[in-house]
Amino acid sequence: MTDPSSPAPSTASNESWREWLLTAEPHSRNQARLGRAYVTWRRFSENRLAVTGLLIIVALVLVAIFADLLAPHSATVGDLAGARLLPPGSPGFLLGTDDQGRDILSRLLVGSRITLAVVALVAIIAAPVGLLIGTVSGFAGGYVDAVLMRVTDIFLAFPKLILALAFVAALGPGIENAVIAIALTSWPPYARLARAETLGVRNSDYIAAVHLMGASPARIVIRHIMPMCLSSLIVRVTLDMAGIILTAAGLGFLGLGAQPPLPEWGTMIASGRRFILDQWWVATMPGIAILIVSLGFNLLGDGLRDALDPRGAGR
Repeated sequence: MTDPSSPAPSTASNESWREWLLTAEPHSRNQARLGRAYVTWRRFSENRLAVTGLLIIVALVLVAIFADLLAPHSATVGDLAGARLLPPGSPGFLLGTDDQGRDILSRLLVGSRITLAVVALVAIIAAPVGLLIGTVSGFAGGYVDAVLMRVTDIFLAFPKLILALAFVAALGPGIENAVIAIALTSWPPYARLARAETLGVRNSDYIAAVHLMGASPARIVIRHIMPMCLSSLIVRVTLDMAGIILTAAGLGFLGLGAQPPLPEWGTMIASGRRFILDQWWVATMPGIAILIVSLGFNLLGDGLRDALDPRGAGR
């Protein structure tokens, strides 16, 4: 007979996995990495606001993937004769329609793809550029550091939106040029952050040991210094996502981003500003979408900052 006081098999298995992950003497690098990831996730999940932000971003990704299935109507084709400027709650149009008779809900769902694509592309372009420039500048020092940081200061001297407007005006309107312009204005803070992290570790003992073993400066930067900067960089990129969304929406609002009939949220606000007093939903609904997604990225970034902070490991 089974002893009633003995733990259930699933509970015992969970406890053994937890002990294996949290052991102070891991037997392999993979075990150590999994243990750090488990501790980070446990600290992150204790923050309810951070989990809320994560759920918002996961929902955004799912909506962007299945937008064609979720959208009840076409995002670009409207009905001027029978569905123009219908209020929210109208039969078949949950969030109403715009001045072209297009369903606002469908346009928001499909437009989430544009927002997610802009955020992802800017992060993929700007973060590695800033990381490379910052680590090279901090590790090399001297004239290299002075030149790279002065270039960074020039970019930081201008407001991001104004500088993005200048780049888009030079490149021409369009979502692709908007992504390039936002990326060109987003890398300087990452370079500054990576340089500060590099200055803190370049004179450490383990870097000196790697140098004595014959590692080249490029190998030291790529294999040993860049990984040390990744946690801070990830937090900063996540926190900057809201600003990237607002910048993209601002360019779309000014007619320099995504061009009609693409359902970009900033462009939707621009087209609805003429009806803001009487048909308020045309501009309000995409504004609420921008607010919710920006809030989600900010909550996620705050949670990642607390979870990845090594000073909070003992709390």
